[in-house]
Amino acid sequence: MKAYKGYLIDLDGTMYRGTEKIEGADSFVHHLEANGFPYLFLTNNSAKTAGQVVEKLTRLGIPATEDHIFTSSMATASYISDLKNQAKVFVIGEHGLIDALQKEGHQIVEDDADYVIIGLDRDISYEKLTKACLNVRNGAKLISTNRDVAIPTERGMMPGNGAITSVVSVSTGVSPIFVGKPSSIIMDQALERIGFSKEEVVMVGDNYDTDIMSGISAGIDTLMVETGVSTFDGISDRPKQPTYQYKNLMDVIKEEGS
Repeated sequence: MKAYKGYLIDLDGTMYRGTEKIEGADSFVHHLEANGFPYLFLTNNSAKTAGQVVEKLTRLGIPATEDHIFTSSMATASYISDLKNQAKVFVIGEHGLIDALQKEGHQIVEDDADYVIIGLDRDISYEKLTKACLNVRNGAKLISTNRDVAIPTERGMMPGNGAITSVVSVSTGVSPIFVGKPSSIIMDQALERIGFSKEEVVMVGDNYDTDIMSGISAGIDTLMVETGVSTFDGISDRPKQPTYQYKNLMDVIKEEGS
């Protein structure tokens, strides 16, 4: 494997599944730490704040500080700030998304919104979807934190934010702007945060359609593992393949140590 200056690393399906750590995840990050390689956890999960993500990683024995975390909620809030300062937003989502928007100075509203923002919401209701649709029909722009239709958990594959977003999009006939992987929006912001060029980093993840395609689309080398969503057999017919394929992150460490 080529030597890289920095690592962009997915979380769900790469570091953990739900509440369970994936074997070798902690060893891989400790390996980066020991060798002085900067890394940024780049996740489409919009539900948690950076602090909550750090707490989870620490509990699993994976070293991280808030400076290592960049969520689709953080990227979305920053993206909206670029469009309009102190925007009025209607939100479907959990604490991580609301916290990120408020920290950027945006106002959470029920009606008359400039933007409808959709993130993963495990308390989704018909009323929330109704208000989102009404705001979009009244002219609010539709923005979604990510397009993941399913997410890996210890219970199996569960509905993702892309599935929720599709309800509003289909009902209103409005296509959303997706901020999270594989969008260039979050990738451009991530490169700025880690401080390296696209040639100097590698994107590590388990999901071909999000993690790997985000790297391919951005001109960033990619490393795919089979610990989450995608399998090597399942992507064998794709015209663009990951730069590297490893069964798990322990295999990466073993190769580098050999």
